[in-house]
Amino acid sequence: MAKKKMVLCTRLPEKRMQEIEEYCDITIAGELKHGKGNVTEAQTREECRGYELVVLGDEYAGTDTINDWADSGMKFIGVAKGTPVTVDNKTIMDRGLQLSYTPGRNRVAVAEYTIGLMIAMARKITISAEGLHKGDHTSPAKEDIYDVPNVKNVTFGPLDEHHPFTDYGIGFELYGKKLGIAGFGAIGREVAKRAQAFGMEILAYDPYLDDEKIEATGAKACDLDTMLSDADIVSIHLPVVDSTRGIVNKDWFSKMKKTAYVVNTARAAVIDQIDFVEALQNGDIAGAAVDVYWQEPVPINHPLLKMRNVVCTPHMAGLTTDVDNWSGEMMSQEILAYLKGEDRKYIWKRV
Repeated sequence: MAKKKMVLCTRLPEKRMQEIEEYCDITIAGELKHGKGNVTEAQTREECRGYELVVLGDEYAGTDTINDWADSGMKFIGVAKGTPVTVDNKTIMDRGLQLSYTPGRNRVAVAEYTIGLMIAMARKITISAEGLHKGDHTSPAKEDIYDVPNVKNVTFGPLDEHHPFTDYGIGFELYGKKLGIAGFGAIGREVAKRAQAFGMEILAYDPYLDDEKIEATGAKACDLDTMLSDADIVSIHLPVVDSTRGIVNKDWFSKMKKTAYVVNTARAAVIDQIDFVEALQNGDIAGAAVDVYWQEPVPINHPLLKMRNVVCTPHMAGLTTDVDNWSGEMMSQEILAYLKGEDRKYIWKRV
């Protein structure tokens, strides 16, 4: 039997590559061949034309590209992303194709990072660490740093107007606090598990999930207003679709406690940028931790970077040395299911 032709732009586990090679001749293209960020859509379109199976990573494929590939024989398309926004989903569906993707591939990475941001935010870790590096609240240089006084209780004291607690503020514990989770998908559920281990109460808002499924995890299913008004921290885990773009706005912030915090490791586009900045500046909410921005890299003059009540990191939540393995394994399962004529598990349903 003649082998099928597959073009591959993202990494798959070596063991799975060997299995797939029994069915396919594989051509390497896109970022897997040229490096991350080094390909244009036109280049990807040219390299991936004429293959039955097209497997993408972060490459873009709009309407013309999808039609080009479908006209030249594409019957399988996969995008190794948690939300395949880099391809024209409507055109794929219009051409009668199914789109395989890798939902939750980085759910553990993002969930762990989200908890890390919550702790950093709650305990003033980033601002105080930066302060020490800059020389705030340090003593004068010593000739011999290893010559230390014999003091039983070593502290940054006295607790006066010059103390770090006075400057940075005293943080709070996660234990006993209420965590509102907006979007109880794969990542939201993983965040809930870890937050529960810290003794937090989980308030989950997700209009697409049955309350029974939410509460089977130990979380409390809430309507939006209840989640916003009761939560001490609101963690955003929403995809960017037409219905969610800018959904986190002044209406949300007006319903939250003034002592509440927002954490966003999803996408910045779900938050109204102006409303968010104003809520933080005006004290409508106490603070935030963000890993994503409306433009990346974030402009150096963005007001969030100057706010002492905001923890900022450069879009690192979903990136670990393990994510490619999770993603590659999931996509490999989709490819092998197609090649064997079996039902695929990870099919994108939205336009």
